[in-house]
Amino acid sequence: MSNIPFRSDQVVEELVQFNKNLSKGVKNLLDAEEISAGVTPREEIYAEDKLKLYRYQPSTGVVQNKIPTLIVYALVNRPYMADIQENRSTIRGLLDTGQDVYLIDWGYPDRADKYLTLDDYINGYLDRCVDIIRERHGVDRINILGICQGGVFSLCYTTLHQDKVKNLVTMVTPVDCKTPDNMLSHWVQQMDIDAIVDAMGNLPGEMLNWTFLNLKPFQLMGQKYVSMVDIISDEKNVKNFMRMEKWIFDSPDQAGEAFRQFIKDFYQQNKLVEGGLKIGEHEVDLKQLKTPVLNIFAEQDHLVPPASSKILPKLIGSKDYTELSFPGGHIGIYVSGKAQSTVTPAISDWLNARSK
Repeated sequence: MSNIPFRSDQVVEELVQFNKNLSKGVKNLLDAEEISAGVTPREEIYAEDKLKLYRYQPSTGVVQNKIPTLIVYALVNRPYMADIQENRSTIRGLLDTGQDVYLIDWGYPDRADKYLTLDDYINGYLDRCVDIIRERHGVDRINILGICQGGVFSLCYTTLHQDKVKNLVTMVTPVDCKTPDNMLSHWVQQMDIDAIVDAMGNLPGEMLNWTFLNLKPFQLMGQKYVSMVDIISDEKNVKNFMRMEKWIFDSPDQAGEAFRQFIKDFYQQNKLVEGGLKIGEHEVDLKQLKTPVLNIFAEQDHLVPPASSKILPKLIGSKDYTELSFPGGHIGIYVSGKAQSTVTPAISDWLNARSK
């Protein structure tokens, strides 16, 4: 017999309240307006194929840092996570502290993009965006902020093009992809990537999304929707919840050849650590990276364990290396209130000190 005390009237009371919240939440969902993707005003300044380059409108009216910052996000998710809501926006935080912010939106690859390679993304699209920003501002070098997979791209790009990058910020960026606590890495080690890409062409975004969700299935697919009832019963929270849901399930397909190389070179063969990485005809040797680096990682990150990022200073040649640890998870580092009050100001302070 169970020794856990409970009262039947308490159970009934909780069920009644749950149903009230559920009913109110359903009404709030039905009344909710269209959910936007990103909240900060911006201007499209360049487009090429699926890619769009945006510049965000300064919130203070005055840009204090004359060196612009380009945000490079991952291919596997949509970049509006960095601008998910008004009071939880990394981009808004950077603007409020005087940064001039640009962002690459990689778009949604289709079958015509099947043969795009990492060289096309890094030495092609990314390099052209950097050149456009340099020309617009009349500067030789810009700042780059790389997030997750975009941080990997930014590391490679900066190593190959140090004459164009003044300062590099990496956020939740996988560097050592074979740390013992990296569950995602364990899953892909024995995967036949060649067979998958050869059979499917582009990798469906839904497949990757469900892979990420299954890293923490109870929390991300079970507990969340039970707790949702209390969240959406508050009208103010409905849009915030729906924005997050929109982002989670808004997963672009992955260009087949780029996905093949990323999994094989970075996850299966760990070439950023072991060496031998080539992007097109160019070898990426992190020891040649002399640019100032700010490396930010999340202590409870289930996608990019801290150890995966913390190895970076042992691999690069830069003598100006700064590390910032955030007490949260992979998503919380963009959207939590604590991140807005600590991480974003720290990025701006670091950039300002090195951008004169």
